[in-house]
Amino acid sequence: MGDRLKGRTAIVTGAGRGIGRGIALALAAEGANVVINDYGVAVDGTQPNEGPAVDVANEIAAAGGNAVANFDTVATVEGGERMVKAALDSFGRLDILVNVAGILRDRMIFNMSEEEWDAVIAVHLKGHYCTTRPASVLMRQQRYGRIINFSSGSGLTGLPGQANYGAAKAGVAGFTRVVARDLGRYGVTCNAISPGAATRMTATVPEASRELRARAGIQTGVSSAQQQALPPMRDPEYVAPMAVYLCTDEAWNVNGKIFAVAGGTVSLIQEEAPMRTITKQGRWTVQELRELVPNRLMYGLPNPAPPPRDLEVPGRPTAAVEST
Repeated sequence: MGDRLKGRTAIVTGAGRGIGRGIALALAAEGANVVINDYGVAVDGTQPNEGPAVDVANEIAAAGGNAVANFDTVATVEGGERMVKAALDSFGRLDILVNVAGILRDRMIFNMSEEEWDAVIAVHLKGHYCTTRPASVLMRQQRYGRIINFSSGSGLTGLPGQANYGAAKAGVAGFTRVVARDLGRYGVTCNAISPGAATRMTATVPEASRELRARAGIQTGVSSAQQQALPPMRDPEYVAPMAVYLCTDEAWNVNGKIFAVAGGTVSLIQEEAPMRTITKQGRWTVQELRELVPNRLMYGLPNPAPPPRDLEVPGRPTAAVEST
């Protein structure tokens, strides 16, 4: 075991399996006390049970570390407050919060129910608020803290069939950048990771969604059969080292950033900024924009989901159909 985080206390949500479990074990291996939060649900958020959190807490204890299990949901303010209380009651302090917990309810937007939308937003986006708000009060008071959020390529670039999940994960990215600015002056950092790993969630993406993504040239997620044959570098544990680094004292000046982490690759995600600009003195006319937007702003940029060639699309030149 290391000692980079000796004496620190962390809460890791969704720590009963997958990426959360890997991070919890890695934090404990560096000397941190860990609150293992996991509602113990299925991927769609149903069937809660206490087993996963208890198993990971016992695994850490067997290795000589300190951990307690917590079974609260991240989707309520009361649940987030109880997690913070568990850290204080068990270890007397809270230094690190890692928000990993999540569920999936994949559906194309025209078929998505309100309940499917609300459930995913509640766990992912509201869940980040429910834990961060009470944790930030303590971190601000003690002038120290590390918050690690989890975004996704679905929110940063968009994936078919995940309007709820993508909206939540895009929200997490914005949430991260704002919280970093709210808390940075108090010695608290807030960063996010967009992971690439084989987990229960990637295994449950419907095959229809995979086919749509493949046709669009998007390579993400794996089928259940493919997951069994993945190389070890796709294991969720590969995400943990970057998360742990962002929790260390050495990362004091890394704040408000989003990192893509997959296998042996760590990338800094570029913050959104104007890519191309057209300007004029006065108000644009629609005719001017018809000419300049395609030729100046959109030149060389592909449509992420172009209509098929045999679909009659008003405004699409015949030459464009032939050249695609």
